[in-house]
Amino acid sequence: MSAAVEAFLDMIAAERGASVNTLAAYTRDLEAAEAAIGDLAAADRGAIATLASRWADLAPATVARKSSALRQFFSFAIDEGWRSDDPSGELPRPVTRRPLPRILSHAQVEQLFARAEMEAQGGNPRAVRLLALLELLYGSGLRATELVSLPLAAVPRDAPLLTVTGKGGQVRMVPVSDRARAALSAWLPLREQGSRWLFPSRGKHLTRVRLFQLLKKLAIRAEIAPDAVSPHVLRHAFATHLLEGGADLRVLQTLLGHADIATTQIYTHVDAARLVELVNSRHPLARRDS
Repeated sequence: MSAAVEAFLDMIAAERGASVNTLAAYTRDLEAAEAAIGDLAAADRGAIATLASRWADLAPATVARKSSALRQFFSFAIDEGWRSDDPSGELPRPVTRRPLPRILSHAQVEQLFARAEMEAQGGNPRAVRLLALLELLYGSGLRATELVSLPLAAVPRDAPLLTVTGKGGQVRMVPVSDRARAALSAWLPLREQGSRWLFPSRGKHLTRVRLFQLLKKLAIRAEIAPDAVSPHVLRHAFATHLLEGGADLRVLQTLLGHADIATTQIYTHVDAARLVELVNSRHPLARRDS
């Protein structure tokens, strides 16, 4: 890795508060580009243009991510005086379409919880932990990384709110339902004492990969297709089902920790029928005699 790329990564970590996952993705993309064409700060436009053909077999979303990483690097290189030109125009701009979120139906959510609750009744620590994880994923809409890295100090004592550190180090407060509070109360006496993490594991905290695995196995036991369940699917279900229940889009944006409401608006696709009914029944003109 060149010194210029290292400096760029240091900058986005320090000034933008980039998450560990974002830094890892940028590192992979920039290292791969340098492996292909050499030092990015010195690469000529012709070499940069060859990246398009190297990426020809990749998915549009992957190409868009790689191009974005390089564009940001080149902007930084210009600011630092390492480049006098902006070669970003040589990078491909694939047309990408944000995929619609996969969600679980209300019946599937109930099926998943019924199994988790039944298993937790025996007081087995792992089963109790899984129920608490499930309640926070679906009940508070947390991201997988946010959930597994929750410190014990984030758990509320009196106020029904959880302090969550999201992308870019942004802190937000999310509500904790009565069900989730009950699940946490059952889990706290069983967790490894002395750890600073809410969900400790082997001296650290539970990993995202392990959380993913636990949910897949629970889905199988609940007779749900395992590829239909993941931490992010439960987050999508949280958002979609709240919107169906009448939640305001701005409130949902705050709960999910989205910097841009455009990201939140993707959930409106699942609620089209309710919105049409709302206009037909509540719009002032709807009450006029035809």
